[in-house]
Parts: sequence; C-alpha cells; structure tokens
Amino acid sequence: MNDLLNGLLYRHGTVPRLTLVLIAISAAVSAYSGLGDSLGKLVPLLMSEYRGNSWETLVEIRNGELWRLITPIFVHFGLLHLLFNMMWLWDLGGVIETRWSALQLSALVLVIGVSSNLAQYLMEGALFGGMSGVVYGLLAYLYILGRLRPDLGLHVPQAIMSFMLIWFALCWTGLLGGIANWAHTFGLVSGGLLALGRSQLK
Repeated sequence: MNDLLNGLLYRHGTVPRLTLVLIAISAAVSAYSGLGDSLGKLVPLLMSEYRGNSWETLVEIRNGELWRLITPIFVHFGLLHLLFNMMWLWDLGGVIETRWSALQLSALVLVIGVSSNLAQYLMEGALFGGMSGVVYGLLAYLYILGRLRPDLGLHVPQAIMSFMLIWFALCWTGLLGGIANWAHTFGLVSGGLLALGRSQLK
C-alpha cells in the first residue's frame, strides 16, 4: 500500500492535505482529552451524553447538533488506537485523495463515518470513538473497486485485506477488549456499497 501511495505522490507532485487535516484533528482531540482519559472533555463530540441507544436518546442531534453524527471518528482511547488508525488513514485516504480529489475523500469519510457511527450507537450506545469504521470503509472501497475496475490501476494486496479481516474477526471475539465492532462492520458494508456504485461510473 505504501508503494501505491508513494507512486501517486511522486506522479501528481502533491500531498494529501485533507488526509493530513483529518490526522491532525484526531491527534489534537487525543491530546486535549489525554487519549480519552478525560472523558468529560469528549462529551460534545460523542453521539449523545444521555444513556440509551435509540433515536429518542439522541437529544442533542435532534436539537440541531448535527456534528455529533461524525465527530466520534476523531475520538481515540489510547496511543495504539490512535496510531493504528492514523497509519491506515494515511495510506488509504492518501490514495483516494491523490488519485481523485479531497472532495471525493471528504464525501466517503462523511458517508462511511455517519453510517458506522449510527450503527455503533444504535447497537451499543454513545460511549465509543475512533476512525476504524472509516478505515474499514475506505479499505473495502479500494479493494472492491480495484477488482471491479482494474482499469483504474488500484490494487490492495490480498495479504493486506486478509490481515485486516483477521483483525476484524479477532475484535469480534472480545479478546481485545471493548471495540466498536458495529462501526467496523457497517464501515465495511458502506464502503463496499459505495465501491459498487462508483464502479458504474466512467
């Protein structure tokens, strides 16, 4: 994946600025909250401050605080959580941004982020965060699109996809602690569906 990204950077002579902005925001939120230790500081970024996992408990969003639909992607609990997600965001987001545009990457992050956040909230409540739902969505998008449209020159190595799916399965076992597994799942699904739609375009 790094080879693909580096090739795109050299060819286009650009850097993925939006990707860097997303990484910077995630790092800033992590620093501000002490990597999630100061939970009170994160409340304005979570889906809701109320207990529950239904539309009725999304009081803030129903009252117009729509940013809460996306901002949980910037919340990380622990240094490894942050570094792992940012590494994948740099690779995957960078490929999309440098091959197409920051606008396309922003649309993908928004759609995948909102859908994965809503799924996680409706299944388990508001206490979650992380970019991993978006990461899995971007991975599925590039992997599927690369196979449906080989003319685009995209290639996610099968070894990378296999590793991420094994990690996905391990997370579901519960052996790795509290993981936003529904965000991972709906990230994969939404990214795959977006790839199917994109494959129909010239």
